[in-house]
Amino acid sequence: MRGRAEHPAARHGLPGAAAHDPGFGVGALFQLLRDGRPRTRAELATETGLARSTITQRVDVLLAANLIGAADRAASSGGRPPTRFAFNPAARRVLAADVGASHARIAVTDLAGQLISAAGVEISIADGPEQVLTWIVENARKLLHDTGGPPSELAGIGVGLPGPVEHSTGRPVSPPIMPGWDGFDVTGFLSDRLDTRVLVDNDVNIMALGEHFTHWRDAAHLMFVKVATGIGSGLISDGRLHRGAQGAAGDLGHVQVPRSIDGAGSPAAPGPGPVAPRADVVCRCGNIGCLEAVASGAAIAAALRERGLTASSSGDVVALARSGSLDALQLIRQAGRDIGDVLAAAVSLFNPSVIVVGGSLSQVGEHLIAGVREVVYRRSLPLATQHLRIVQSKMGDRAGVIGAAVMVIDHALSPDQINALARA
Repeated sequence: MRGRAEHPAARHGLPGAAAHDPGFGVGALFQLLRDGRPRTRAELATETGLARSTITQRVDVLLAANLIGAADRAASSGGRPPTRFAFNPAARRVLAADVGASHARIAVTDLAGQLISAAGVEISIADGPEQVLTWIVENARKLLHDTGGPPSELAGIGVGLPGPVEHSTGRPVSPPIMPGWDGFDVTGFLSDRLDTRVLVDNDVNIMALGEHFTHWRDAAHLMFVKVATGIGSGLISDGRLHRGAQGAAGDLGHVQVPRSIDGAGSPAAPGPGPVAPRADVVCRCGNIGCLEAVASGAAIAAALRERGLTASSSGDVVALARSGSLDALQLIRQAGRDIGDVLAAAVSLFNPSVIVVGGSLSQVGEHLIAGVREVVYRRSLPLATQHLRIVQSKMGDRAGVIGAAVMVIDHALSPDQINALARA
C-alpha cells in the first residue's frame, strides 16, 4: 500500500491539514514567511492547504501590520504577474542589553537580529541595579532617538545579567557577584521607564541564543561555554534554549573539578613554569574546588599575581598571553583541561553536536580550546564525540546583545503574539 504523501505545511512543523485546523491562524502563516523567501498567495495556499480567500485575508492582516511587504513579482503565464510577499524585518526595532561583571552594552536591531546601532561602557555590576540600569535606560533612549522611528515600532528589550535569573519574573536570584541585585525588579524598573516589553535572562543563555541564531541554526543540540571572570554555559536543546525547572540549567562553573588520586586536581601542564591553581580552593559560592574557582579568568589572574605578574582581570590575563607570557599560556592551557574535565561529563549527559567556547579568555586563540579538546575527546565515549565539534565563538563580544535581541524577537513574532495582534 502506498503511504500518504506528506503535506507541504508539515515540512515547516505546521499542521498537515491546515485548512481544517482552527489553530492555523495568521501567526502560523507568518512563521512560513519568517524565512525571508518571497511567496505568492497561490504558493502559500499550496503550502498550507488553506483556501485562496483565507490566504488573502491573512496576508492583508500581515500587510496592515507591516510585518510583510510586497517583494518582486512572480513570472506570469499570461496577464498581470502575481505579487510575492516576504518578511519585513524593518517593521519593528528591538533593544538588547548585555551586562557583564565589568561592562554593559546596549544595541538596537531589526526583527532579523541585524545590528543597527550600539553603545558600550566599562561599568561594575557591583555598582548596583539603579546605576547600571539607569545607564541602559539613558543610552536606550539615545539610540532610539538616533535611529528614528516612532515608539510604537519598538518590539521590546531583552537583557542579559551575569548571574542566576528567574526568567518568568526577570528577577536575579542570589547572584554571587551582584550585590544589591538579589530579587530586584529589573523588569519593572525598565518597563516603567521605556514603556515596552522586558525580558531578562542569564548572560550565558543569551550568548548561546546569539551564537545559535547567527552561525549554528542547523545544530539542534548546542552548548555555549563562557570563560571570563566566571564560567557558565547555555544549552540549546532541539533548537530551543533549555533553562531547566528554575532557570538554573547550565551552571557549569559550580561543578567540582574532578580530582586525581592524590587529591591535587588535574595534572599540571608539562615542562617548567607554574602549576595550575589547586582544586581545593574555596569558591565565592562557598563550596570547594568549583570549576570557576580553578579555571576562570579571575582564578588565573590570582595565580599569576602569586608569581609576581600584574594581573587583576581576565583582560590582563589575555594581554599577558598575547604578549607571549609562558606563565599565562601554561595556566590558560591547564584551565582548558580543567574545563574539559567537567565538560566530558556534560558531553556524555547532554550529547551536543557543537560546543562553542566564548568569553574573554577564548580570545587567546587555540590555547584554551586545545586544552578542552584534549580532555573531552579522551574522556568522553566515542559515540558522544563522533561528530562533536569544539569551536571558538564566532560572535565574540556581540553574542550577548544579538542573543538578547533574539529572545525578544522570538517572543514578539511567536504565533500567539501575531494572532493577538491580528485580533487587535
